[in-house]
Amino acid sequence: MIDILHREFVYLWYYFSVQFQLIARYWILGIFIGSFISVFAKGHILKSFLILKDKKIGVLGILPAALLGIASPLCMYGTIPIAASFSEKGAPDDWLAAFMMSSVLLNPQLIAYSAALGKQAFTVRLIISLTCGLIAGLLVRYFFKDTRFFSFSSSVQASSRDTDPNWVLRFLKNVVRNFKRTGPYFLVGIFLTALFQRYVPEQAFIGLFGGHEGFGVLMAATIGIPLYVCGGGTIPLLQHWLVSGMSLGSAAAFMTTGPATKITNLGALKIVLGSKHFFYYIAYVVVFSLISGLIVNGIMA
Repeated sequence: MIDILHREFVYLWYYFSVQFQLIARYWILGIFIGSFISVFAKGHILKSFLILKDKKIGVLGILPAALLGIASPLCMYGTIPIAASFSEKGAPDDWLAAFMMSSVLLNPQLIAYSAALGKQAFTVRLIISLTCGLIAGLLVRYFFKDTRFFSFSSSVQASSRDTDPNWVLRFLKNVVRNFKRTGPYFLVGIFLTALFQRYVPEQAFIGLFGGHEGFGVLMAATIGIPLYVCGGGTIPLLQHWLVSGMSLGSAAAFMTTGPATKITNLGALKIVLGSKHFFYYIAYVVVFSLISGLIVNGIMA
């Protein structure tokens, strides 16, 4: 029995160490990029949104709003107070919807992580996240033009933790916080990947998520809801799944429903959406993930 346990430990440690060597550099790079933007560029991103508002460019503002959402390093609990301040200054709800939706799906740190997935999956993630934000903005613009979609009355202003007057210490403290916040999830993700490699037959996995059938996309979108906890933690899993035969469409569905339905993001969004609009949000995420996954599979077929 001891020999069996020792053998399994050796196997798991081997898979774990290989995955760590493959992924760790992207995780570390993502942390430094995210911290740099958070400390030195966050203010410029937020000012850009306010400058954009003053241009009065109407529906055309949805695109830069979605791009600024992707560039924002804030979590959703940090994004909502910022969006509330934008709303007070007259930013339209369609711009805010594009900004918040794309911010939910992607940020600079996660962009760096996602480079580990390969060029195709990386490109798909960027396009899907941007498109999801754009369509969300357009839907809010044309279906809620006579009413407010968001209600920021109960939001509180976010307080920045990057307050040290020494810019070097300010940056290093942010890096340390990012390591502490993402490190446990990253290691758990690698451990789960090792378990998949050791105990889940590749053919069984391909049968569920491979090919270009809608069932695989539906399954991937479904498991994205309970399994996604942290972006960095899911990158090792996705990287292994793609190598094992997961279709890009299934990966796209997982990368949409996962962050969009992460419990912390849902808790924050429920505050400003209300029950009815919150239901619309969930329905939109599910439908978009399925359609986009099928389209990606169709293109890649």
